[in-house]
Amino acid sequence: MGAMTCVVGRVAELWHYPVKSMGGQQLTELRCGSRGIDGDRWWAVRGADGKLGSGKTSRRFRRMPGLLSMAAFTDDHGVAWIRSPGGESGRIDDLMTAALVGAVVGEDVTLVEEGEMSHFDDAPLHLVSSASLRWLEARRPADQVDRRRFRPNLVVECEGADLVEEGWLGRQLQIGGVTLAIEGLTERCVMTTLAQDDLGFAPAILGDLHKANESRLGVYASVVSEGTIRLEDDVALCP
Repeated sequence: MGAMTCVVGRVAELWHYPVKSMGGQQLTELRCGSRGIDGDRWWAVRGADGKLGSGKTSRRFRRMPGLLSMAAFTDDHGVAWIRSPGGESGRIDDLMTAALVGAVVGEDVTLVEEGEMSHFDDAPLHLVSSASLRWLEARRPADQVDRRRFRPNLVVECEGADLVEEGWLGRQLQIGGVTLAIEGLTERCVMTTLAQDDLGFAPAILGDLHKANESRLGVYASVVSEGTIRLEDDVALCP
């Protein structure tokens, strides 16, 4: 780290999500290019109406119940796979995998790669601090405030129990060989309340977050300089 940087935390967890709105994969390192994390949300589920499946409905996306009950991961060759709630797995490029997904969501679907339009909602990367999670946990301890509900790419271990990353807005972070620009606050949606894995349905989380911080938790970032981020890397604010 340079003499003028200020270490604000360390990388505690790294996640990528090969298929939009499905469960993700925890890794020990992530390669970041100009688009963001390699392979992150590169694939999406497309319904017969042409809209992409998501946890919420917007101009480009449509809420598609059941997506979060599945998980996506990449193998050692970089090929994406999908795991169904029953544990069955299929390669993303196998037609039978689309049928497997369709059976879960209740409609015919196709699995599509990103084209001219990004699969990201607002920005390539999403960061959440452990301090923010503790801040929220103090308000909704019974609702299993778990980082998986917020689908971060990076969980940054920080001291305290407050919204520390909001102080990074408009600044740059140096993490390993990567420089990130912190561009905005993350506004949460109904996806944070949905059941997944061992986490139950928790509708109170979103309501409390709306009252306490206008539904915002975590920050969005873009890649300024490309490189690799690894577990335990220092997270430092650039001057």
